[in-house]
Amino acid sequence: MRARSHPEVASTREAYALLGLTGPVEGEALTAAFRIAIKAARPEAAGGSEARFRQTIAAWRLIQRQTAPLALAAPAAPPPAAPVLAISPLDALNGGAVEVRIGGRLLRVRVPAGLRTGEHLRLKAAGEDGATLYLPVLVRGAHGLSAVGDDLYMTCPVSPRLLADGGRLEVETHAGPRSAWLVAGHQPLRLRLKGLGLPARGGRPQGHLFVTLEPSEAAPSPAEDLLVRFTRVWTPDRLAA
Repeated sequence: MRARSHPEVASTREAYALLGLTGPVEGEALTAAFRIAIKAARPEAAGGSEARFRQTIAAWRLIQRQTAPLALAAPAAPPPAAPVLAISPLDALNGGAVEVRIGGRLLRVRVPAGLRTGEHLRLKAAGEDGATLYLPVLVRGAHGLSAVGDDLYMTCPVSPRLLADGGRLEVETHAGPRSAWLVAGHQPLRLRLKGLGLPARGGRPQGHLFVTLEPSEAAPSPAEDLLVRFTRVWTPDRLAA
């Protein structure tokens, strides 16, 4: 049964999913996840809408209500919270080495590809007493990309003429250029490029890349875009051959 105070969120599990989380997190990681989710849910944002905006706020309030009783029952001297491991969307895509400060130490740790906000990275014997630490992960927007759950989001400037007349659009993504066809009079506000989101990991599926089309007079015209693609393919070396 849906709670009367949160008519748009069916359960705590759904609330975490709306914030792009795979499970409970606390403190800065939870607040940061909410900020990313509410920014992506705004009606003027890519894929945002009034309904999604209201759902995200309802999810945040529901999680706060669920975690508030835990704070009252906390021990008098709780252990210090583990630092948040903040990584970029490119780190989440490809994995690699990132730095994290633990106490007075700056450690360089290797993260696997496919980490999502809300997951934890296990660091064996990284605590000051040699204990194993579980660092909550936060995927922060960077390099023109943001991450919500399994999916990535970016914007692409597009010539107003191309939007009006339709034609071939080339989008520069983290995985290289990708093409899409725009139909005159039926332009979506957002494109979905399948399989270009975060990689599958554990029980999480392969994500997608959502591209917001942003009209811009500074964007290449269809003719300029064609010239750029021609130049990329027909390099001097290829012409000489």
